Amino acid sequence: MADRSTAAVDVADNSGETSLTAQADQSTADGVAKNRERDTDSDEVQESTRTDGAGTTSPPELHSGHKLARRYRLEECVTRLDGFSSWRAVDEKLRRAVGVHILPADHSRARSVLAAARSSALLGDPRFVQVLDAVEENDVVYVVHEWLPDATELTTLLASGPLEPYDAYQMVSQVSSAMAAAHREGLAHLRLNPNAVLRASTGQWRIRGLAVNAALRGVSSDTPQRTDTEAIGALLYAALTQRWPYENDAYGLSGLPKDIGLIAPDQVRAGVHRGLSELSMRALANDGATASRHESPCTTPEELVKAIGEMPRIRPPEPAFTAPPEYQRTTYQQGTYGRQTPRPGVTQPVPTPPPPLQSRTGKALKWAVSALLIAALGLGSWQLADALMDQGGKNEDPGQTQTNDGNDKSPKKPASGKPIAIQGATDFDPLGNDGSENPDETNRLYDSAPGTYWETSFYRSADFGRLKSGVGVILDLGKVQEVGKVTVSFKGATSVELRAAGDATTQPQSLDGYEQVAQGSGTTVTLKPDESLKSRYVLVWLTKLPLTEDGNYRGRVVDIKVTS
Repeated sequence: MADRSTAAVDVADNSGETSLTAQADQSTADGVAKNRERDTDSDEVQESTRTDGAGTTSPPELHSGHKLARRYRLEECVTRLDGFSSWRAVDEKLRRAVGVHILPADHSRARSVLAAARSSALLGDPRFVQVLDAVEENDVVYVVHEWLPDATELTTLLASGPLEPYDAYQMVSQVSSAMAAAHREGLAHLRLNPNAVLRASTGQWRIRGLAVNAALRGVSSDTPQRTDTEAIGALLYAALTQRWPYENDAYGLSGLPKDIGLIAPDQVRAGVHRGLSELSMRALANDGATASRHESPCTTPEELVKAIGEMPRIRPPEPAFTAPPEYQRTTYQQGTYGRQTPRPGVTQPVPTPPPPLQSRTGKALKWAVSALLIAALGLGSWQLADALMDQGGKNEDPGQTQTNDGNDKSPKKPASGKPIAIQGATDFDPLGNDGSENPDETNRLYDSAPGTYWETSFYRSADFGRLKSGVGVILDLGKVQEVGKVTVSFKGATSVELRAAGDATTQPQSLDGYEQVAQGSGTTVTLKPDESLKSRYVLVWLTKLPLTEDGNYRGRVVDIKVTS
């Protein structure tokens, strides 16, 4: 059951409404949604439901141990429904676990499943569970995808209670951004639900079943962006309240009370973050469900990403440190190791120390030690006096007399550069989706306050999740002037480049407008150009990020100082 909850693609959830007959490869245009799903977890309903005649085709007779393409060995059947089955398998060539969907080649949805799987594989976005193979072979169509044993479904996370505001914010932010990128490539999900959203052990949220789940179930929509946006709103609603925002129970969550309509999350549960509550209602705005007190609805993932960017940033909770227990001496440290533990209340006699040495041997030993100490003191005094006399003789040597006639030819220590005041700083993210990296925090870069810092967004890996080559901040020095060095302090070892715009009097807006002049890595990095540099605009460009305490990769710049 643990494997199923973390790796199986969500294809066993079915709608209790009318049969869905459209093809999944038709879900790329906007209009009016034909089918709005209200998923349930009832296996009886699922088994009795048939879509577009799929029930007339029997699934292939497969069993554990069967091999596909002499490579994928089937291990455990996770789902068997509507003429297709889903398995946990092993890729014997690469020695890793994978998931496999199998259906007959003459299945009515086989062509749409193949098309959806190949389109999803071409996306290559690491925020989605990747499709590894899509093949038609021996009258069977099968789709191979990643298996994530270290990931946890949102369904499982919500079983223990609502998410913390920061976790809910990270979930909706990452899912919205990923779906916005997918829709830009013409791909929709149409089956976004708590079973399709996973949180990896690193804290990264991932989505499985892009396009494929809908194709397997024959789900389509004339408004795919609106459908996916409402689904994201439902995910956020469930994360905040542990309730499903419809009347029907689903995914182990209770639905809303009947006949009261859709109410805001902060009216369902006390202590819900107000901004996240309003955001979920804006995403669930279909059919006029949003209350009048809320802002305009979000009908596309792109609009939802923009709305999230306009919210005040929700910071992670401070780590809780427990006070260490009071220090207690052990019986071994007290010198009673191996002795019988005294009974409580019984006073133990204090042992009498041995008397001092009073015999002839003891007296002789005392005199010997005293004589040695006197001899050592005398020898030390003689050596000290001899050294002082030698030093005095050397100082009286006229050939060694030092004079200061003002003509000293010894090199002088060069004076340190003068500090250059930073007139302003701008976040610089030309390769990102929204072109922005926390612009409201850039003034912290040069406020000389050790407790403040500017930080980037979070990423899945040190190389920005392979999404871009870097991010940075542009420093405005007020005028073109000589720059000797730039010292940057980070939280966590970070790789960084110093780039300059030369004698440009206006700030370049592309990375090509800045030439690299220095680079380095560490927590405090001094970037000194090899040649003389004059510039008004310099770019501090981060290229490798450190791992933070929340399991993500993020750059944090505490302070920047520029000197001539």
